Amino acid sequence: MKIMFEKVSPAPVDPIFGLTEEFIKDIRSRKINLTIGIYKDKNNKTPILNTVKKAELNILELERTKSYLIIEGKSEYAYSVQKLLFGENAQIIKENRIKTAQTPGGTGALRIAAEFIKHKLKRNTIWCSNPTWTNHNAIFSSVGLRIKQYSYYNEIIKDKNFTGMIEDLEKASHGDIVLLHVCSHNPTGTDLTKEEWNILAQLIEEKGLIPLFDCAYQGFSKGIEEDAYGVRTITKYSKEILVATSFSKNFSLYNERIGALTLIAEKEHITNKAFSQIKGIIRCIYSTPPAHGSNIVSMILNNPTLCIEWKNELKEMRNRIQEMRKLFIKTLNTIINKTDFDFLQKQTGMFSYLNLSQKQIRRLREEFAVYILPPGRINVSGITESNIEALCSSIAKVM
Repeated sequence: MKIMFEKVSPAPVDPIFGLTEEFIKDIRSRKINLTIGIYKDKNNKTPILNTVKKAELNILELERTKSYLIIEGKSEYAYSVQKLLFGENAQIIKENRIKTAQTPGGTGALRIAAEFIKHKLKRNTIWCSNPTWTNHNAIFSSVGLRIKQYSYYNEIIKDKNFTGMIEDLEKASHGDIVLLHVCSHNPTGTDLTKEEWNILAQLIEEKGLIPLFDCAYQGFSKGIEEDAYGVRTITKYSKEILVATSFSKNFSLYNERIGALTLIAEKEHITNKAFSQIKGIIRCIYSTPPAHGSNIVSMILNNPTLCIEWKNELKEMRNRIQEMRKLFIKTLNTIINKTDFDFLQKQTGMFSYLNLSQKQIRRLREEFAVYILPPGRINVSGITESNIEALCSSIAKVM
């Protein structure tokens, strides 16, 4: 009998989780992990939100069955997602031009969107920001989509390159997909202004591009409503939109893998027809979604008291990240007095972006037990008052 499995080549180590595994094995006592995008409190722990615990107690008391959900998940969850993205009184909701399916995390939503784009829309090209989250390219290339890049970050001025972004997207063809980060751009932490979103929205409509939004950090930049400005603005211009949502970060529900894929079309009957294909894709991958995470999110968002409390907890997380960013900048500027790190203040959300070389990143890891992702993405919430001096001193020694 022929042996087949041994012919399979080993897959490359995941750039994010691979470093986390290496960090766990590191025996040095003062090691610092700033890689994976998980919120950490001042004690360097990832807490369960109080509102999540309250919701879980209610679920435990009220739940009467573990039967299958329908393919797209519960309707109350879908409505919660739509309200959060577009507002309770959004016209697209009133006109029934929007449908939402529950997915296993934001990654699951992106993969379903990729399948839909390639095999149902018959589109071949997706434009992604340069740089972008490392898993984006892997997800889209896995279904055979051709990835093109639009400029986003200028390493010389250490800020976004909106002019370059527009110039690149001017080259896109009618029907191309453009991937956009709703807020807290990963990895740069640099977001578009309201004026820039308005210009981009008009370009996308004029070029006939289809926007696919990745919404992983709503509420981590400025606030729930403020962070939705871009997706709401483009919805005023574009008739066809896809949104992949993750609740891992803003509900701290990382291991529950709770996300959503939202589809918007020009008319209700078009939405229903297109969404039927989304459901068909889901049926062939995981059939129906898990219930627990969506029950938590629905219960919190549909309970006025819990919703207010959740927004306050989210604000606390956002404020802590902002405070650590300020401390990070201040300490770096003090230790490395020849370099100005005030550009980091323009960045927002969970990450700071230093744009370090591979050699500098390797030295940080090997010599100082500081783990960050290339090309210098730092999870700001992993910074604490107890590790800030060691972190900044280590960065100073490799620069």
